[in-house]
Amino acid sequence: MIDQLAIHRLLFFDIETVSISSTFNELSANMQSLWERKHLHASQEGQTLEESFENRAAIFAEFGKIICISCGFFVGDEFRIKSFYGDDESSILQDFGQLLCDTNYILCGHNIKEFDVPYLCRRMLVHGIALPNVLNIAGKKPWEVQFVDTMQLWKFGDFKHYTALNLLAEIFNIPTPKDDIDGSQVGEVYWKNKDLERIKLYCEKDVVSVARLIQRWKGTNILKDADIIHIT
Repeated sequence: MIDQLAIHRLLFFDIETVSISSTFNELSANMQSLWERKHLHASQEGQTLEESFENRAAIFAEFGKIICISCGFFVGDEFRIKSFYGDDESSILQDFGQLLCDTNYILCGHNIKEFDVPYLCRRMLVHGIALPNVLNIAGKKPWEVQFVDTMQLWKFGDFKHYTALNLLAEIFNIPTPKDDIDGSQVGEVYWKNKDLERIKLYCEKDVVSVARLIQRWKGTNILKDADIIHIT
């Protein structure tokens, strides 16, 4: 399958998420009660409600929000990359959704089938945003779903196996996307440091790494930094 991938048809993307509030105590009483139930199943042993919310809420679409979506695509030898980011999740989702409606790309990313795509769909529905056709996968047959997931490709049918993107980058001699922060630090950088630009840069590095990984698997030369064009 990798040999047959038309790399210029792929839209590489990644999302960054944080908790819907900076602390557990800022949640409404109802949401606190609902997190308490989630806490029983999602927390590590010995964690308080406050600690589990701070560490885990961002991965659940019901208790988290998207603050950045970065995407990239090849035009000739150039790799053009654009990010939608900020505090207004609804605007981010609307703008990215419009991009998906206006293009005919196949979505590509790392672990997008289990995380990014479901999260996107759920948050779009929360905001009353119609799902673009490429994301509206309910009822579709597996061969009708147009996603390329590098983690799924690397599994080779091993359903219990998980491999992080930075590990794949290392073993395939690709510059690591985790040279500044990693996913576990995004919440702190957002809520405490208020540094969206840093998060955007981290998200874009993940997108570039996935593009390079696909190139490596296809046996072609990998993308050079000089060929990356940032679209504002």
